[in-house]
Amino acid sequence: MGKVTGFKEFDREQPPKIAPQERVKTYQEYVGMYSEEQLTKQAGRCMDCGVPFCHSGCPLGNVIPEFNDAVYRHDWEEAYKILASTNNFPEFTGRICPAPCESACVLGINKPPVSIEEIEKHIIEIAFSKGYVQAKAPILRSGKTVAVVGSGPAGLAVAAQLNKAGHQVTVFERDDQPGGLLRYGIPDFKLEKWVVERRIQLMREEGIVFQCNTEVGKDIPADTLTRDFDAVVLAGGSTIPRNLPIPGRELKGIHFAMDFLKQQNKRVSNLEVAQEPIVATDKDVVVIGGGDTGSDCVGTSNRQKARSVRQFEVMSQPPRERTSTMPWPTYPMILKTTSSHEEGCERHWGINTKEFIGDADGNLQALRVTDVSWETDFLGRPLKFTEVTGSEREIPCQRVFLAMGFLHPQYQGLLEHLGVELDERGNVKAREGAFQTSVQKVFAAGDMRRGQSLVVWAISEGREAARKVDQFLTGGKTALPSKDAVGMFA
Repeated sequence: MGKVTGFKEFDREQPPKIAPQERVKTYQEYVGMYSEEQLTKQAGRCMDCGVPFCHSGCPLGNVIPEFNDAVYRHDWEEAYKILASTNNFPEFTGRICPAPCESACVLGINKPPVSIEEIEKHIIEIAFSKGYVQAKAPILRSGKTVAVVGSGPAGLAVAAQLNKAGHQVTVFERDDQPGGLLRYGIPDFKLEKWVVERRIQLMREEGIVFQCNTEVGKDIPADTLTRDFDAVVLAGGSTIPRNLPIPGRELKGIHFAMDFLKQQNKRVSNLEVAQEPIVATDKDVVVIGGGDTGSDCVGTSNRQKARSVRQFEVMSQPPRERTSTMPWPTYPMILKTTSSHEEGCERHWGINTKEFIGDADGNLQALRVTDVSWETDFLGRPLKFTEVTGSEREIPCQRVFLAMGFLHPQYQGLLEHLGVELDERGNVKAREGAFQTSVQKVFAAGDMRRGQSLVVWAISEGREAARKVDQFLTGGKTALPSKDAVGMFA
């Protein structure tokens, strides 16, 4: 490696961030960039470990030690080529990935792990600035056509890979702009939309067609795709949110998290919001759900100048460090404090919401809640909870955002019309490792197939599905690499 003793000499250091009290005044990204010296040192912390577990920690199989070495040597073009060989969109994962690769870093056994995510972001941004990232349309076309339904990270990855293989790809998106979750789910303060548009424009230049404002199964018949295209890939995501059907659910002021986040993303992009406005300004806000989507609601509520913000999680507070039931290199379920929490949030664990309470006009005014105690198994996994006697109370609240995850994809329209088989969890069933559904020439990838997951997993799913589609179209041969191959050397 570039600096054999770097992991001994340099400490983990993160890029500068705008202070919480300042960054809540805008919706712009607040994480800065390393200086050249800082970046060199952080890349130099990568160890010459015998088995780089970070490879398996990353769902994409990124070739991490190799690009760290290139960064240390300031060979930006090589670093970019290595990174791009396994990851179509490092500008996304370098900003919003929870970095399972860092949890698997060998250095992380007894010291803070290598700052892999930030190094990844720096590689791609330096590559853009130096002109290494260019549209590369295929020289030869196969004559085959593919329809991709959904333009989130899975759909974009499928499209990019199949276009690279020479097939003509059309991406159908029901929203007015492509990007899916990247555009209308993740707040701008984590991922500014010019970053998404920059990549979309490159894909257009490479020959990929985006057909927006088109919901397949509603605006056009689903069988149009199976008739007019040689293959169809379903990448619509897991879009049906988990509800909380308790007394008072019909009150005004209770909203699903994604409805709230999507509206604000549109406002930031100066796009019209056709629905009734959902805002947190001057309200007591409770976010129900302790995950990343809930955290995004916290950050957005703070920027809208909510009077107070609380986040509820029915599970017990996780430990601050690994326990014996979550050994290295597994991804640990430990306490996570996000930037949104730093900006202001009162967090509650082991709390269950029993009733929404409203006024005479049907407006939400308070929540009735109780504390709960969990019974766990010998591995610490939760089994069931019981209410803590005497803990019932009311909490003032005029806005609730439900961020408790997603159940399955939307059935009405596309899936119903195609008649694809579903699995026991309600997701689109596809043959293991083949991504092929029960319908001839129809494939599935991303959250629609595997269930609610991470953006990095969606990209991985898209790449692997594209490989199987290419094999289907070409009779078994494909030039697209598997994630089990060694990146650019495959």
